[in-house]
Amino acid sequence: MPDTADETLRLNELEYLEMPGLNVMLAHDYYPESHQGGVGIIQNGLRVATNGDVRLDRAPGQWSPVPRVGPRVVDRTTGEISVTMSFPDEEKNRKGFNPIEYPDVELSYTIRVVPDGRAFRIVVDLETPVPAEWVGRVGFLLEFFPGYLFGKTFVMDTTTGLFPRQVNGPGRIDEFGEYQIEPMAVGRKLVIAPECEQHRMVIEDVAGGEIELLDGRSCHNNGWFIVRSVLPAGKTTSALEWRVAPNAIPGFICDPVVQVSQVGYHPAQQKFAVVELDRSDPRRLPVVLERVSETGARTTVMSETPADWGDFLRFRYLRLEFSAVDEPGTYIVSYGETQSDPFRIDRSVFARDVWQPTLEYFLPVQMCHMRINERSRVWHGDCHRDDARMAPVDFNHFDGYIQGPSTLCTFQPGEHVPGLNVGGWHDAGDHDLRIESQASTVYGLALAYEEFGVEYDNTTVDQKNRIVEIHLPDGKPDILQQIEHGVLSIVGAYNTLGRLYRGIICPTLRQYTILGDPVNQTDGVVFDPDAAAGDPPPVGLPGSPDDRWVFTEDNPRRELAAAAALATASRALREYNAELARDCLCVAEELHSVTTSEDPLDRVGLDVELLLATGEARYRDSLLAAREAIVEGFSRVGWVVGRVVATIGDDDFTNAITRAAREHRAEIDRLERKTPYGLPYEPNIWGAGWGIQSFGMRQYFLHSAFPELFPAKFMLHALNFVLGCHPGRNTSSFVSGVGSRSLTVAYGFNRADWSYIPGGSASGTALIRPDFPELLEWPFLWQQTEYVLGGGTTDFLILALAADRVLNGG
Repeated sequence: MPDTADETLRLNELEYLEMPGLNVMLAHDYYPESHQGGVGIIQNGLRVATNGDVRLDRAPGQWSPVPRVGPRVVDRTTGEISVTMSFPDEEKNRKGFNPIEYPDVELSYTIRVVPDGRAFRIVVDLETPVPAEWVGRVGFLLEFFPGYLFGKTFVMDTTTGLFPRQVNGPGRIDEFGEYQIEPMAVGRKLVIAPECEQHRMVIEDVAGGEIELLDGRSCHNNGWFIVRSVLPAGKTTSALEWRVAPNAIPGFICDPVVQVSQVGYHPAQQKFAVVELDRSDPRRLPVVLERVSETGARTTVMSETPADWGDFLRFRYLRLEFSAVDEPGTYIVSYGETQSDPFRIDRSVFARDVWQPTLEYFLPVQMCHMRINERSRVWHGDCHRDDARMAPVDFNHFDGYIQGPSTLCTFQPGEHVPGLNVGGWHDAGDHDLRIESQASTVYGLALAYEEFGVEYDNTTVDQKNRIVEIHLPDGKPDILQQIEHGVLSIVGAYNTLGRLYRGIICPTLRQYTILGDPVNQTDGVVFDPDAAAGDPPPVGLPGSPDDRWVFTEDNPRRELAAAAALATASRALREYNAELARDCLCVAEELHSVTTSEDPLDRVGLDVELLLATGEARYRDSLLAAREAIVEGFSRVGWVVGRVVATIGDDDFTNAITRAAREHRAEIDRLERKTPYGLPYEPNIWGAGWGIQSFGMRQYFLHSAFPELFPAKFMLHALNFVLGCHPGRNTSSFVSGVGSRSLTVAYGFNRADWSYIPGGSASGTALIRPDFPELLEWPFLWQQTEYVLGGGTTDFLILALAADRVLNGG
């Protein structure tokens, strides 16, 4: 039994309080709209609470006002951590971007977190008292992750209760016209989950105020449970003081985690399992690889106690290398009582059930302007038939779209723009069509078709009748039908507007936050201002101006990237849809002629794709002229240029690019050594899955162009990472429905149903700063489980196809 006599909270080198089983952070993160920031608590290995801060709303949401955050200050003598914050934060809540009018209030305060033995105190000191008109409204709150509390109990003073699976009433409309749910309980002392050693926590208001327990989901589907106290009138010093005592299990050590690819491995590839350990865990057990027979019997293939790889984030890592094991079969890796999910070793491991769900499920389900059927299931209806109205000028949309002083075309604000109600894919759960997402999806699919000759057909796409039938072949390659669908949106809009669109998105927040079938976002009928007689019905009723807006912009980088996608698509579509292929090439060449950029690298991709599409010398000459820029920016464009080095056939160019490639490889080697996963990986507040996929995809093309410099291992390690060999206790494959264990609760348009879309690739394990990797089973954290279009989709498709080709000599 470990000695626990001296287990009290102490300040560590990373400026948070720690002891076995308990960490308390203050303002390491500030992303409150997605539940990262303020005071945070990691209890017995799980992040249970966050966003401890003063807020103006009782149950704040994504666009609620947030304060400006000052520098964190630590007192290494007392262990106290403090940060000064203030309302308003004009940058965070700038007019136009925030759809909720920012309140006129000025309030500065300091939050102090003070260690108190095995507990800690949260103290709020105000610079001036709460303004009279805000008394009773401004409060300090702490959010608790619902997923750990469903079905558990609480005690408030002498009243008991249960944390419900769904939000329940009653509620009321307050004097400001806002919905307010009645608290679950009010009192002085709250005990959370008294029956559960892992989650029990006691919160007391020691300043004489009251605590209320709320269900934050009452106002926002992505809300958490909230513990809150109102800041009193007329008080500044210690306006709030809570004593928080989470139950830290004595001598707590995180359970080991075994991380492998949830899909498995090809016999010829490098194979390793990663074991993640608590740094304070003194045990070193054998890592055991077993083969599972058809009867369920297990045979030990390897048993080895590897040397420590070292430390990464807050954990210590071991690696079991088992590359020599190449017998086909089912395997499991164990470390003590912890074991991996079963995985395969087989030559066909990447040939089926890996990239196919992306092509036959995810992309069809994301298709806009179509009804998507799967046997008796309707994924969504034929949506957005009323696209689109020209966006207002001088306007900043709450999702970041900006329309300047001109529409940059002949259409006037509010005017219907015809020809936009065809093609395209919904991006993530927002249902918008961003040009970069549409173009990069087309680009990735066209590259995949050209590189791998994907003729897979398991879907019917009927553009005339706007119907898609999943799992019903129609004799046409699915990937070409998807390329066509994306191009119809980009080229169709270009022909109507005379330029590319920036994006197409709904006008109101109520539409934007809709969950479920996107057919319900608009009424599907083009708005007629004459019929409305100057007084249109509100959005949500038939005949309202609910049509999505189309935005335009001058953005050379995006325009040239979209043109590169069209040039690539023109090659893929030549035999499938010759007329559309010609349109793609025409638009690409026109954009090449009329678009100028100060960054020479912006044009490189388009030059490469037009050189491959046309063979014209002018594109070769343009690349030769950009040699120095390409060398300098090799990490960005080297994978693209490598595809045409031989075509260009210039010795000086080849030598310069090869030198740059060699330097890039040296940098990759340096970064690879920093992680146990065999690839460069810099954790951030957003999950790294898409970036890792992009790295892997680029590595494939670098390996193809410079095989002597870039081995296949980096590409394969990236694939392993995405498929489950990544940090944290959740070892799911980031690609839903792919592998033994995968994300089956994700941030897609069906997230409110706690469901997923097969083949969708999520953002993945995120960093809770400064050192905690997290991937929650929760459908509303976009920085962990969101699906997106573009590289987030096609990079995985290419990566899986590339692995199969490289390992099987295709």
